[in-house]
Amino acid sequence: MTTERNFASASVPRHLLRGALGFGSLIGAFALIPVLGPVSLLLAPAGLIALRGCPMCWAVGLVATVSAGRLRRECVDGRCELVPAD
Repeated sequence: MTTERNFASASVPRHLLRGALGFGSLIGAFALIPVLGPVSLLLAPAGLIALRGCPMCWAVGLVATVSAGRLRRECVDGRCELVPAD
């Protein structure tokens, strides 16, 4: 595994499951305040852990997971670009 895949998951379904758990926990943390009170905010850290820190990190990971194996970086004369993998 290369360092370029820091945010990527092993598969797209696994990444989407992490997103559902993460976003569901974050939404639930605030939506359940009227029912459970401040105790519901304990769901927020679980959501952030599932998203690996932040919603943007999850989104970057989704792009990395989808493009894993389909693109590679090619550098020629100090200029790098993404090209289709062989």
